[in-house]
Amino acid sequence: MKVLVIGGAGYIGSHVVQEMMKAGHTVTVFDNLSSGLRCNLFPENGFIHGDILIPSEIEAAFAQGFDAFVHLAAFKAAGESMIAPEKYSVNNITGTLNIMNAAVKYNCLKMIFSSSAATFGEPQYLPMDEKHPQNPINYYGFTKLKIEEFMTWYDQLKGLKFAALRYFNAAGYDPTGVIRGLEQKPENLLPRVMEAALGQRQLKIFGTDYDTRDGTCIRDYVHVTDLARAHVMSLEYIAKHNESLKLNLGTEKGTTVKEIIDAARKITGKAIPAEEAPRRPGDPASLYTSSALAKKLLGWEPKYSDVDTLVKTTWDVYN
Repeated sequence: MKVLVIGGAGYIGSHVVQEMMKAGHTVTVFDNLSSGLRCNLFPENGFIHGDILIPSEIEAAFAQGFDAFVHLAAFKAAGESMIAPEKYSVNNITGTLNIMNAAVKYNCLKMIFSSSAATFGEPQYLPMDEKHPQNPINYYGFTKLKIEEFMTWYDQLKGLKFAALRYFNAAGYDPTGVIRGLEQKPENLLPRVMEAALGQRQLKIFGTDYDTRDGTCIRDYVHVTDLARAHVMSLEYIAKHNESLKLNLGTEKGTTVKEIIDAARKITGKAIPAEEAPRRPGDPASLYTSSALAKKLLGWEPKYSDVDTLVKTTWDVYN
């Protein structure tokens, strides 16, 4: 298939492009390079420098004719979204509607969307599955939930078939070592641990008194290449069955903050000092998902999401 990957020069987007190419699809990347990197582009792909907030630019892209598209062009800093909701409204919601309207206009009716575990909010039970109530506690998660609702309506009214892929904690880098562009302004634990290993920051552990096996928060870290594979498998499912999907993607087990740091110390050979700090408001003790539905429908299972692979592939890029 001819696939347009919007945001394909970014951290997750470049890995999605790589897996789409492996599966034999013809890929064009659409990106404004505000956070995506030219070094993440593959020479064999087409590239369109454009902005989803300029309808004429996204329409011109779809006018080239595509069978499907992947949408990864969103702001994703949960904390910032609570301070600047207008920024997230314009980019995440208005930008997405521009994309969907252009796709429908040019009859590109297969959509893979990077949704988020942030649509769920506080866990009411664990592991969280697709039936878990969606009650986001930050504005970023709210924008992702609204987009899921828009897609459901466009499916009913315009025949736009979609996969909403709710990532838990994306981590790691390309195991083959080809993609080496560092994620810009990362908010997540593993990049911060890498920066601490290189002496670039002081690492803090926010809360060591949680009701977990070592007192630190548990999160579901899933390798970015495993996430990318799920995009390809979802596209092929939609093409075969002509039905939409909403799927949670994780490892079904959690890893603590201390376990990540200990693995990093072992793999990097660095001391990585970490300062214990008070809990952050709104941080649940544990967050992890069931991926049983993704396994049942797609045959998807994580291959690279063990802690050592997550840490090693990240260190290989940082070091």
